[in-house]
Amino acid sequence: NFYDGLGSLKDVDLTAASLGFKIINTRGFNSTNPVRSLQIIDGVDNQSPGLNFSLGNFLGASDLDVNAVNIIVGASSAFYGPNAFNGVIAMETKDPFLQQGLSATIKGGERSLVEGGFRWAQALKNKDGEEVFAYKLNAYGFRADDWEADNYDPITDSRVPADNPGRFDAVNIYGDEFERAFDREGRVPGLGIFYRRGYREVDLVDYDSENIKLNATGHFRLRPSEGLLSPEVIASTSYSTGTTIYQGDNRFSLRNIQFFQHKLELRKRDKYFFRTYVTHEDAGNSYDPYFTALLMVDSAKSAEDYRRRYERFYSVGVRGEDGQRDGNFDNFFTDMPGWPLRTDFPGDPEGLEAARAGFVAPFRDSLRAFHQRALVYAEDGDERDDDVLPFFEPGTQRFEDLFQYIINRDANEEFGTRFFDRSALWHTHGEYQFADIAGDGNTTGLTDLDLRVGANYRLYMPNSRGTILQDTAGRNIDTYEYGVYGGGTATFNEKFKLSGSVRLDKNENFDYLVSPAASLVYVPSPTTTIRVSLSSAIRNPTLADQYLNYNVGPATLIGNLNGFDSLATIDGLIDYQNDGTGNAELLQYFDVDPIRPERVRTIEGGVRTTVFEKVFLDATYYYSQYEDFIGFIIGGDPTFQPGSFRLSDADIFRISANATQEVTTQGFSIGTSYYFGNYFAFTGNYSWNVLNTQVDDPIIPAFNTPEHKYNLGLAARDMPLRFAGKEFPAGFNVNYKWVDGFIFEGSPQFTGFIPSYGLLDAQANLSFPDQNLTFKIGASNVLDNQVFQTYGGPRIGRLAYASLLYEWRR
Repeated sequence: NFYDGLGSLKDVDLTAASLGFKIINTRGFNSTNPVRSLQIIDGVDNQSPGLNFSLGNFLGASDLDVNAVNIIVGASSAFYGPNAFNGVIAMETKDPFLQQGLSATIKGGERSLVEGGFRWAQALKNKDGEEVFAYKLNAYGFRADDWEADNYDPITDSRVPADNPGRFDAVNIYGDEFERAFDREGRVPGLGIFYRRGYREVDLVDYDSENIKLNATGHFRLRPSEGLLSPEVIASTSYSTGTTIYQGDNRFSLRNIQFFQHKLELRKRDKYFFRTYVTHEDAGNSYDPYFTALLMVDSAKSAEDYRRRYERFYSVGVRGEDGQRDGNFDNFFTDMPGWPLRTDFPGDPEGLEAARAGFVAPFRDSLRAFHQRALVYAEDGDERDDDVLPFFEPGTQRFEDLFQYIINRDANEEFGTRFFDRSALWHTHGEYQFADIAGDGNTTGLTDLDLRVGANYRLYMPNSRGTILQDTAGRNIDTYEYGVYGGGTATFNEKFKLSGSVRLDKNENFDYLVSPAASLVYVPSPTTTIRVSLSSAIRNPTLADQYLNYNVGPATLIGNLNGFDSLATIDGLIDYQNDGTGNAELLQYFDVDPIRPERVRTIEGGVRTTVFEKVFLDATYYYSQYEDFIGFIIGGDPTFQPGSFRLSDADIFRISANATQEVTTQGFSIGTSYYFGNYFAFTGNYSWNVLNTQVDDPIIPAFNTPEHKYNLGLAARDMPLRFAGKEFPAGFNVNYKWVDGFIFEGSPQFTGFIPSYGLLDAQANLSFPDQNLTFKIGASNVLDNQVFQTYGGPRIGRLAYASLLYEWRR
């Protein structure tokens, strides 16, 4: 669809976390929760009110109603507000006055893909024959079997290799994470580190991806005799619902999530507008599969009970059917002769580790089988202890009963992982343009001057009942922000255009911030443009950065509006626990300042030109400097046993925080189009993006962007194919994309290397004008090259399809 097609443009990164959730980003610092890019449709921000970022095109426009998509790359706060940090994706839908008639489409394909939609638009006239009112109705539906996340390799920086006899923590298996209690390295000879089994994501997630979008819009001309220049009142309402997989800090199953969006606008084209809109969200039955797995594993038995059973079975030894001990393990279960001790390798921990590895090496195959038998024993129940239950095996009724119990209880309840979210946002925005203000061309060379001013106000109204945010016990955390801006463009001698703007923003919880921008454009000829610009942007911390309070199992993710004192570093807690002497100097404490907005300043230059009348070139270079990056830092709050120096527990927090170091990035992109043979075009583009600054600040968010990327395409439009004396317009488009390998950093579970990959997309279409029909066949990833686009997400393969489009234009 059109949204996927944006990924073939230069400067644009498209990431698929699932069939229903795709993310667009520009200029680095990509993530599966794209808070640094603004996505708007007809001026309306389509972000989730509670999560504060766009859910791809889940709440958006269908192919039938999209008129244009404008991508503004780079810092764009001046006219678009504080969320336009790295760029803006501005979608424009079709005007019912200008594009009337009926459009309908049906599509089917692989993965049980079924997609359909229609658009009806009509203009009504008054008694004078002037079009006075126009309306449009849109409906769209989609379903398919989603890609399954089935990466069962060890997580990045795993403590053990894939051949560890006691298993490992796999990327898309949850509940098998490392527990300190399972590290028996050096304590029980050969036992080493072992892991629980956990649950595969496929056992926990509904992969039936669905999306339904409905829209009704009416346009009323206040002065119909003026036609397109008439002031208009526009009223629009949209509804979206569906099921898909969203990836953030964890993988989330969005089930029956709903969005309601209503807009009222007064506008005069290219003169002024005043719009107000509200977006409501209902998370439906959405839940966290990762945390669900942790609760299900712990429901069978605690980590300590599991360790005790596992180690007891191991220490007693494996007995065969005749009741005799397995002879392969005599060295382990008698007096362990030869077992390397610390005293054998004073001051040489690496030598000790190597000696122990050599000691167990001859028994590795037997150990693997032995660990499997220990797993079976450890997962069994204990009739003498009601808290020690058998493992809840997927596919059994026991599993299903517990699974449904957990995912249908709110996350702030005991044994619940469903998140409640009925948040809303209200936004009001007005702008006025002063166009064609004449200058004195005889004395100053000023031939034209355009100005525009505007202001906006936004109110976030979160309502998560404490399952996501700190709005427990009826606490009101509604948050407002507003901004004012102004700018203009002066044209001198039809050759130079000087533009400048400035914006002032205020969030309820933060100080005033200013975002200036300026640019100079030189037009030496009608086909060539040279430009240089200085721009800036700010990004206010999201509601999550300020108010998050979400338990994901190993840690609590928490917002940081007021700062934190005396948190212990994780390394210090580990060293203190391992030391066992109560050496308080090993505990390292730190404070975290309250969160504050992040800022970016960018200088860039570019040139566009046409060569030999058929070759179009567009090249851009940019250099950006970032301050006060918003990321997160991890710390613990230790609890000691009464009257003892021993740790009894430590609450672990992942806290939103600002980086203290500045970061710079730079990049270059070039795109070309060569038109030939009346119907054909060859296109190509290349993008280069790098993170210049190598910093040791753990708060710096991940760049998550390939250094090199290119696209090559060949397309044809409206080729006349003649058959039986008639012409049938035909077209095709073939595009090859290559993406350089890069590190994708998400949560600790979902951080890893994305290998380089290439994707070939192709489609062909044939039109039947007399019947108003267009038939299309195509496929994304034609060669079925199974690739990861986000670490922890699924392997994306081929999706072949065929569609039929009917268009009757009034």
